[in-house]
Amino acid sequence: MRLFVASLATETNTFSPVFTDLRDFRNNFYFPPGKHPDTPSLCSAPFMALREYKEHVGDAVEVIEGTAAWAEPGGIVSREAYLHLRDEILGQLQDALPVDGVVLGLHGAMVAQDFDDCEGDLLTEIRRVVGTETVIGATFDPHSHFTRCCAEMADVAIAFKEFPHTDMMERARELVDIVVRAVRRDVKPQIALFDCRMIDVFPTTEGAIRAFVDRITALERSNHHVLSISVVHGFLAGDVPEMGTKVVVVTDNAREKGGALARKLGLELYAMRGKTRMELFTPAEALDRLDRKSGNGPLVIADVWDNPGGGMAGDSTVILRAIMDRGIGVTAVASIWDPIAVQFCFAAGIGASIPLRFGAKSGPGLGEPFDATVTVAGLSEKGSMRFGGSIAQLGRCAAIRLVGDVDVVLSENRVQAYTPEIFSCVGIDPAKRRLLVVKSTNHFRAGFSELSDQFLYVDSGVPYPHDPRTARYRKLERDIWPIVPNPIHDS
Repeated sequence: MRLFVASLATETNTFSPVFTDLRDFRNNFYFPPGKHPDTPSLCSAPFMALREYKEHVGDAVEVIEGTAAWAEPGGIVSREAYLHLRDEILGQLQDALPVDGVVLGLHGAMVAQDFDDCEGDLLTEIRRVVGTETVIGATFDPHSHFTRCCAEMADVAIAFKEFPHTDMMERARELVDIVVRAVRRDVKPQIALFDCRMIDVFPTTEGAIRAFVDRITALERSNHHVLSISVVHGFLAGDVPEMGTKVVVVTDNAREKGGALARKLGLELYAMRGKTRMELFTPAEALDRLDRKSGNGPLVIADVWDNPGGGMAGDSTVILRAIMDRGIGVTAVASIWDPIAVQFCFAAGIGASIPLRFGAKSGPGLGEPFDATVTVAGLSEKGSMRFGGSIAQLGRCAAIRLVGDVDVVLSENRVQAYTPEIFSCVGIDPAKRRLLVVKSTNHFRAGFSELSDQFLYVDSGVPYPHDPRTARYRKLERDIWPIVPNPIHDS
């Protein structure tokens, strides 16, 4: 058995001013054939899953590794970057022929100039190269669009079930298992897709969505026709024709039954619309609760929309300004993206007191650049965090101390907060802070739950298109909730 594996992924916020080019892939996560490290990235877990399988079965399988490329979420990818990476992988696949299966780590919300559906285009080109008999499978991020083209071109498609996406390796192992069984003709996977005609936010850490995910996991185990069930949450910040929530069911040669199940689950999900999103506070409302907090650990405030993981710059100063105006001390904020300020801190050195302007440089609506005399409290040449077995690289980063015992982490790379290591890598002990502010929508919950049980989600007013009713979608091809009150009923 010969299996080819590759990964090409990023999450494109089509409203973001932070455009993405080939350097963003090469500087973030780019490994040519055979060079992938021993730890997975969010979308390259299939490499590790195939290596595990190869180690288990030995010479019964030959794994041919192609390129793995990932860029931190940002704005639209340049046409040149996408075509360069796509054609690099296609060339490697052509050289590897014949292959029995193709295993891919994709995202599902990658948009390039002239390509609204990069994953659909890539899968189409791969199908052209390998023909109709070769099994093609891919993992997807649930914050994707998962188009009809993807469903038609792939044999197996599996999205992460968890948000935070802590299950990337579990899903990659499932994908490899199903692809191998399909190559052996033990199963005949078929994809059924249901469009829920809505877009919403579905954190899986608690409540109705936690119960829903647990139930579909049980269905996978109890229904012998079902190989996999995925909920594609959709991605609010992608202005593409098929943006929205989907249910994907992969069955063993039972497409009609899969379609019926996908519809049933999709309608259940549709009935939850407007009830699953985390409660959002203004910065003032969140800070008002600081004196009333109870429980264990510091209060953790998430700046949910100024999130590099959603394609934003991550340099808003709105919440920091509110903290300083109130004189709230024993606080730490992570991280503000500002490579220039980081360079100044490194030049000055630990212990130096310097005048520094930082933050709010990427565009309007992010507050004002912060001017202060700061003390350089910590430096790291290679700041990093763990996340689900992967390593997120902050690059060079600096901890600066403002008056009133307020520490701010400045980073060279745009990376959302995953774990308390975003503080500790520059010498800040987050457990000794009264208040922590992180830039993340929900991925921080898994890591910070080890430190605290007190979380608040804050809308700081940054220009992320978090309300579909006011977002300027120009390419959306159908009615979806909440833009239209009841599109399934009306249709």
